[in-house]
Amino acid sequence: MPESALPACSILLLAGGRGQRVGGQDKGLIDWHGKPLIAWLHDVVRPMTGDLIISCNRNADRYAAFADRLVHDDTGGFPGPLAGIRAGLAAAREPCLLVLPCDAPRLDATLLLGMRTQAAEHPNQPLMVRQAEQWEPLLCVIPVHLAPAFDNAWLAGERAPRRIMLQLGAQAFHCPAGDPRLANLNNPELLQAEKPPE
Repeated sequence: MPESALPACSILLLAGGRGQRVGGQDKGLIDWHGKPLIAWLHDVVRPMTGDLIISCNRNADRYAAFADRLVHDDTGGFPGPLAGIRAGLAAAREPCLLVLPCDAPRLDATLLLGMRTQAAEHPNQPLMVRQAEQWEPLLCVIPVHLAPAFDNAWLAGERAPRRIMLQLGAQAFHCPAGDPRLANLNNPELLQAEKPPE
């Protein structure tokens, strides 16, 4: 399906974490080959949406340059990515929300278009990337009408997006083990070793 035929989607970049593996730094703003991690994702997704949202809990002035709107967790203490996803679902202006983590700068348009295309074929189910046998719940597409289910799960004490999406019948977007586009640069060693996309 060509991109022009796909339903419009909001895109959420998750940058609200504590950054424990990088010494408490704000991961999305860490420099990687000359620009912050968030900028690599911004460059890929900006042409795909008129509703680009960043979930951040600090440095809002710096993130504002990379988004149409910012959201933040409604509870303090860095409660985890589900809080950011809920905030993104509440803010989204389009029928579905493509969710991506800020520390995956090698994601490319081909992969994201594939996710959106498959998600459009099943508009009432979430979609999660599945790399070989491992689910990647922070690489997903969520129909916005499912926001109340996420809120109800949160109120019931659930904090794992993967479990909620599986309970909602999530479909898998299959990627091979070791797919370099899914590299998660969440510690200093990986940031130093990984080369930028060509």
